[in-house]
Amino acid sequence: MQELHDHDHGLAHDLQTFIHAATRRRQALRWLLGAGTVALVGCGGGSDDTDDSSTSTTSTTATNTTTGTGATTSCSVIPEETAGPYPGDGSNTSNGSIANALALSGIVRSDIRSSIAGSTGVAAGVPLSIEIRLVNTGASCADLSGYAIYLWHCDRDGKYSMYSSGITDENYLRGVQSTDSGGVASFTTIFPGCYSGRMPHMHFEIYRSASVATQYSNKLKTSQLTFPVDVCQTIYNGATGYSASISNLSQMSFATDNVFSDGVSLQVASISGDVVSGYTATLTVGISA
Repeated sequence: MQELHDHDHGLAHDLQTFIHAATRRRQALRWLLGAGTVALVGCGGGSDDTDDSSTSTTSTTATNTTTGTGATTSCSVIPEETAGPYPGDGSNTSNGSIANALALSGIVRSDIRSSIAGSTGVAAGVPLSIEIRLVNTGASCADLSGYAIYLWHCDRDGKYSMYSSGITDENYLRGVQSTDSGGVASFTTIFPGCYSGRMPHMHFEIYRSASVATQYSNKLKTSQLTFPVDVCQTIYNGATGYSASISNLSQMSFATDNVFSDGVSLQVASISGDVVSGYTATLTVGISA
């Protein structure tokens, strides 16, 4: 009660003090909300992904403030990255023939662990469910539904189906999914291995719809995503079949990776789970649509 008596200077003074304090609280709230930028993270590629001439270090940011709730949402355009030498999107050849998984019957699928179209191989490894949420940086980070994402990556041995020795007849770990009403495309796959010269990564291409996701010339964007280093270490050290990845990862870092050396803040996926039951990863990808 003593504190009240010490500050008893009349109604006018009390009103002025209240207004000043409220203003300071609103300013602090705006600062905290502005600092709550949505983190967009992703993943990298392999040592033989030497053509990264398309890599962009520039990102476009869009900010939307929703009146009434005071919430602020920010999103940035994910960097353009190389598709690497193993895209399987019709842009190059393997064994003298055009390699185009996008033309295969059944390529539009969520579970990409098995081969399709007459091939029967199945990729072994730690189960991974990944959700890629596509948003429009040019429209207040609105979800982009009805788009298509082509995802591909190496197996736990660091090999790519359709290209690598011993699995040129396989086409697993490749698939296309359309984004749902929330802008999300979901895939069931395995955690990729780490091969020499690259940080663990996945590749993806974005198309306006599944109907045009038939060859590389129709794509809107190419990029890569990656994972936190500690998670990669846990999986490689705790799961069978990833022994080569342990030493390969120990010799690499994002700073020395030929794709991620310019920064990975928009390409590192959030991930949770364990080696026994598998992992779940999420990544928000911004494009200017």
